[in-house]
Amino acid sequence: MQKDQLFTRRRMLLASAAALGAAGTAGIVMAEGDDEVTRIAAPVAGPPAVQALKPSAYRLQPLTGYGPPRAAPRKLKERHEPILQISGRGRHMMLTFDDGPDRRYTPYILDTLAKYDVRAMFFVCGEMAAINKELLARMADEGHVVGNHTYTHPLLTTLDRREIRSEMERTSDVIEDAYGERPQWFRAPYGAWNRAAFQLGADMGMEPMAWTVDTTDWETPGTGTIVDRVESGAAPGVVVLSHDAGGDRSQTVHAIREYLPYLLDSGYHLTVPPRRLS
Repeated sequence: MQKDQLFTRRRMLLASAAALGAAGTAGIVMAEGDDEVTRIAAPVAGPPAVQALKPSAYRLQPLTGYGPPRAAPRKLKERHEPILQISGRGRHMMLTFDDGPDRRYTPYILDTLAKYDVRAMFFVCGEMAAINKELLARMADEGHVVGNHTYTHPLLTTLDRREIRSEMERTSDVIEDAYGERPQWFRAPYGAWNRAAFQLGADMGMEPMAWTVDTTDWETPGTGTIVDRVESGAAPGVVVLSHDAGGDRSQTVHAIREYLPYLLDSGYHLTVPPRRLS
């Protein structure tokens, strides 16, 4: 309970700052099916998007901690601001869920995504992933993309470089063991980025991903309010932020059952980023 209250206080303090920072950011990630991973461009309307990758394309190795030694990730060019939008052919959007996985809520979100054959991104915390590895294995099997959201969900701007590295590396290790590959995406808790987070993320082969539409479901504003925020914020390129852990997320579970069919009926293609080939 104290942890959830701490999350709420910190998010309230940082929400306005994150929104102001997002307004000036131009990073856009290519949607799945395009030739490049990232570019700076505005999303444009076009023909229907290509079908998402089959789930089997994501499952690279079995759930095990006894595989070969981990290879060093390919370092990326350091960014100075997070990616906010996706771009590609057609009316693309992306759903993302933070703080999980939580066996009380995540399975129901996965069930709804499976019902409509939709892929999403899950930015997981290492301490949650370590006790729910079977849910990461399911995400891999069903074609979802798993990103790094640190191990204990700290405010990175209060940590030194060594502590930030530990938070990120430990989480990547858990993800690799359970999901089958190391994460290629990172999201800072509370949207509080600093230079060390960008540098370390790039060193570990992870791109920084933020969001465009915040459902603020962590405030438990009511299922209807969450639905309204997603539906009113829907637009080509939008990245939606929700949460599948960190508190009572029953409203989030109910909300996706309402807004997901609406988005699909409105012609949106819910997608995930392409996987970079080493």
